[in-house]
Amino acid sequence: MNQNSNRQALRDRLFTIIFEADTPAGKIFDVSLLVAILLSVLVVMLESVKTFPDEVHHLFVVLEWVFTIFFTIEYLLRLYTVGNRLKYAASFFGIIDLVSILPTYLSFILGGAQSLMVIRILRLLRVFRIFKLTGLMDHGNHIAGALKASRYKISIFLYVVVLVTFVFGSVMYFVEGGVNESFDSIPRSVYWCIVTITTVGYGDISPVTPLGQFLASVLMIIGYSIIAVPTGIITSEIMRKPPEKITTQVCPHCLSEGHDADAVYCKFCGGHLGNH
Repeated sequence: MNQNSNRQALRDRLFTIIFEADTPAGKIFDVSLLVAILLSVLVVMLESVKTFPDEVHHLFVVLEWVFTIFFTIEYLLRLYTVGNRLKYAASFFGIIDLVSILPTYLSFILGGAQSLMVIRILRLLRVFRIFKLTGLMDHGNHIAGALKASRYKISIFLYVVVLVTFVFGSVMYFVEGGVNESFDSIPRSVYWCIVTITTVGYGDISPVTPLGQFLASVLMIIGYSIIAVPTGIITSEIMRKPPEKITTQVCPHCLSEGHDADAVYCKFCGGHLGNH
């Protein structure tokens, strides 16, 4: 019984360090992990440079294996500490963690598979857990909530923009199509319209007729006014309420985050936050 209690206490301690960033040990672990991810991605990028001597490339191979073994141990520890291993393995970060270590092992079977290790850059999304310690995540969630609340207004706005591009694109095809070979189809005219209305302006297609240039000028002005619309929609939602205070505490049962500082039970599954 004592041995089981000690084992459970070890699992609880490892879970707190690996999955939460509120404690000093958890923060050190997350920062160290992010540094390791950055260094491993840097090694993969530098290995693609052919001008380095063979000795340097051999060093890169050794470093790749060092990072892969480190990430493999970390992945196995995550599986060991969580209560629901299948849920973690099938989660977004669980899949990313697994995919980040597979290319090195697959390189024995598939040549060049190690280049896929650049996918480890996706693991840098874990930096948001550290942001929670400084309050940045509270504001990030506030912005995410504003985007979610604005989704219907923005969807209608985008529908209108798409409609405008198709209308202007079709009109420009009939105006320019006969004298300007650049506008050789309606889809290509719509492409020009999108480039113009977004104020990108590649310049690969341009109208030559007076009427076409006039319509292009109108579309440019519309483009400038369009840019301000989604900004105003999202800003109004952001100003509605202050950001909520949350912690990095992870539910050991469903692995959900975003709990209040005084939470005792998970607001997603109802499980106790202090037990596995």
